Amino acid sequence: MGKFTKYILCIALGLTLAACGSLPRGAAIQAEIVKGADTPEADFAVYPVTKAFLPSVKEWPRTGERHYSWLPHSHGSTAQIIRPGDTLNVVIWDSAENSLLLNPGERSADLSNLRVSSAGSIFVPYVGKIRVADRTPDSARQLLQRQLESVAPGAQVQLTMAEGRVNSIDMVSGVRTPGNVKLPDQDFSVLGAISAAGGVNDALTNPQVKLVRGHKTYKTSLSRLFDNSKLDTRLRGGDQIIVEEDGRYFLSLGATGKESQFSFNRDKVSALDALAIIGGVNDARANPRGVLILREYPASALRSGQRGPRQQRVVFTIDLTTSDGLFSARNFFINSGDLVLATESPVSSVSVVAGLIGSAFGIINLVSN
Repeated sequence: MGKFTKYILCIALGLTLAACGSLPRGAAIQAEIVKGADTPEADFAVYPVTKAFLPSVKEWPRTGERHYSWLPHSHGSTAQIIRPGDTLNVVIWDSAENSLLLNPGERSADLSNLRVSSAGSIFVPYVGKIRVADRTPDSARQLLQRQLESVAPGAQVQLTMAEGRVNSIDMVSGVRTPGNVKLPDQDFSVLGAISAAGGVNDALTNPQVKLVRGHKTYKTSLSRLFDNSKLDTRLRGGDQIIVEEDGRYFLSLGATGKESQFSFNRDKVSALDALAIIGGVNDARANPRGVLILREYPASALRSGQRGPRQQRVVFTIDLTTSDGLFSARNFFINSGDLVLATESPVSSVSVVAGLIGSAFGIINLVSN
């Protein structure tokens, strides 16, 4: 071996040794992430996801999303109810000669577009104000006919109703035909309104239904409404319905099938669901014993009397090589904002070193020849 060859060998070995301290890889090794967790100064906690641990973590606060309540279904009248702002069209039929209500030769008087006042009444000539709010159209018709008996004993009344603002709801977004939807009766539900608006847009992932009633907002998922009829809330006039895509998400990094941000495609996404969504882990690089879920809790989760973690920053570890790890991962649910990190296998680092050494000797052989 000549001097030049020795010189090349030294350079190659030097590069190889330097590479061992800073290997090219796409993710951290698990030991690097959890290093120092047991020391008093650690600002994070580590919890293995096991069967014994699952009951505890289920009691911890949810993170990354605002909690909304929802209204249960209740039954209402299947009849229309007149409200202030509705419009009534009244036709009075009278066959009597010299009728006070009709012009000579006429057989009916058309009183159209009678708007129900804020006080709930309408004005009819020769009768005055009549309160019709909170009545059905047929009940209001009978009341008006009784009031007309003193001036037109044989008169017949026909009454139809057009719903106004108080007797309608707004489909704001997320449906094929957003806009104002009239309440056909007092038993009209959320799913009925969505159907009347043409259904939900197909492009929405795990659609969420938001109901705004006055100054309060309620929210649930469309799938829950489909699955449980007791949640199909009865609507009131003035309600607003917003259908929107599930805004929750999680991240994936490291030796995963895909590094990106992913939306929740269902109400509950388990750790196994998340791994399937991101395309699993890289067989050649990932450490199956080192799948980590990184999550940050609010300071309130550490309050005395509150079930929660020891630290705000938490690393959950999942071992995919054991049955307990796999079953537990199926029952461990991802929170919005979580990071799914597949750590690098130490074996892959050794392979890189071996490759570098092999490359170095290949260069030497090439020079020697």
